[in-house]
Amino acid sequence: MRIVIAGEDAARAAEFDAVLADFGLDWTIDWLPVGTSVDPAMSAFDVFVCGLRPGPIGGPELLARVAALYPQAVRILLLDQDVQEASVDIAQGLDGAHRVLARPLDPIELVNAVESVVDLRELLDNEELKRVLGRVNSLPPPPRLYLQLTRLLRDPDASNAEIAQALSQDPAIAAKVLRLCNSAYFSGGREITDMRAAVTRLGHQTLLRMVLTIEAFSSSSVIPSQEREAMQDRALRASNLARRLLPGPSAELAATASLLAEVGRLLPGVSSGAPDQPGPGYAEAGAYLLGLWGLPMPIVEAVAYQHQPGRLRAAGFWVPGAVHVATALVAGRDPDVEYLRSVGMLDRLPQWQAWVQPAEPVGADE
Repeated sequence: MRIVIAGEDAARAAEFDAVLADFGLDWTIDWLPVGTSVDPAMSAFDVFVCGLRPGPIGGPELLARVAALYPQAVRILLLDQDVQEASVDIAQGLDGAHRVLARPLDPIELVNAVESVVDLRELLDNEELKRVLGRVNSLPPPPRLYLQLTRLLRDPDASNAEIAQALSQDPAIAAKVLRLCNSAYFSGGREITDMRAAVTRLGHQTLLRMVLTIEAFSSSSVIPSQEREAMQDRALRASNLARRLLPGPSAELAATASLLAEVGRLLPGVSSGAPDQPGPGYAEAGAYLLGLWGLPMPIVEAVAYQHQPGRLRAAGFWVPGAVHVATALVAGRDPDVEYLRSVGMLDRLPQWQAWVQPAEPVGADE
């Protein structure tokens, strides 16, 4: 396996080589100097690692080039550990990365991250899963408006009026957005009656998640509408909870992944995931669908491992852990205590349990 690390300190090469030797891994690492670009003339590589600003060309742009020129390569973004606030650069970087690691880069975490992505690919490269979903006449389409708004919000100059106009192009979704704005999840006590007010009151990321909820849960005829509403209720509550479990830019990833955790239930032929039930589980099926939709890999990974976050090789408590905790607590299940103990978060569980919102009565806003 060949790894390319761009814009980082090549003086650490011996440290990384020693760790690879300890693991018995026949991997090679090339260190690209600051300012080096990615082009088709480069020798093929399996993993590409860079920070937000590895040189004159930003990290998000480099990752996008890697995705276009070397689509099979694992893409890893490095973030400084003191980054707390979201930004356009970070959002674009998260969209293009399979994994996010802290800077300075730890060689053991790099090994675990690469092997985790490989494991996920093998998990989703499942013949039974492909066979079941291959029999489906029409898979749910990608969330068109959500993806359109995501592109629009990458422009730092995008105004609330432009966002409201984009929302208003789909009257059915706009009406549901206003309905959700005035539900117990988001209402601040004053009724919201127009899209510009919704954008201003809720903020861009909350609005994005709201649109994603509507698009993801409105297109399936596999389950009755009342059950679909209950799923949407759990999705919104899990999303709100997961966002509080992680700091900084990872919070939005956790919120979005929790929102989509049960999307696999909308597919025919998919089981609840219980060991005694035939067919692929909804977690794997949902992750497969999200991969087809082109959603960021950290979201796909978190949905796939929502019931078994301990299967991940990654150290620490990140998006998959937050999704596991949020979806379990909202569903009234106990999260994996041994997993929480292993990542040093078990003492936080009582506080997290207190944060769970009560369920909305199904049909209450009709």
